Amino acid sequence: MRQARLLSEAEQENVLAYLGHRSGWRDRLMFLLSIDAGLKAKEIAALDWSMVTDGDGLVTEEIIGLSQVSKGRSGAIYMSRRLSDTFASYADGKVRTGRVVLSQRGKPMSAQVIVNFFWLLYQELGLSGCSSHSGRRTAITRWNNKVSAVGGSVYDVQMIAGHSSPQTTKRYVEPSEPVKDVRRKLVD
Repeated sequence: MRQARLLSEAEQENVLAYLGHRSGWRDRLMFLLSIDAGLKAKEIAALDWSMVTDGDGLVTEEIIGLSQVSKGRSGAIYMSRRLSDTFASYADGKVRTGRVVLSQRGKPMSAQVIVNFFWLLYQELGLSGCSSHSGRRTAITRWNNKVSAVGGSVYDVQMIAGHSSPQTTKRYVEPSEPVKDVRRKLVD
């Protein structure tokens, strides 16, 4: 089975620029939930305001409670600065109860509708090989490539991704350089 293609930094910026011109905060939020938080389509669809707000209804810096909707996820998923800022902009003036991602008619979106959203988005931008899972794979690969710089290990990435084993996490990761070059840099 072929895996979803990763998105380069330039492609991510192009998608964000495109979404900034084309649509409101909701589409940008869905993309960032995928690319920065590594959420699956079904997790994006099931995301509830109670998972991202505190007792006063203010947006927090973490997503909690995903274990209710997804196998393996436990604990908090910390938001990147750009995801947190987008959440704050998206939440402005909204009633913060129920599902976060709603259709233009105000109804909760299904996981399949979100899968279709990503497919159409990537088709419109000519990003062949990309799917709703591209953001998750990109996030996990990015986390894996940065984890040792912050004193962590593949087990930390495994926990964030909600995988039951490091082998599952490793299947998501795509090497950024040829193995020979990475090994040479590690030894040097």
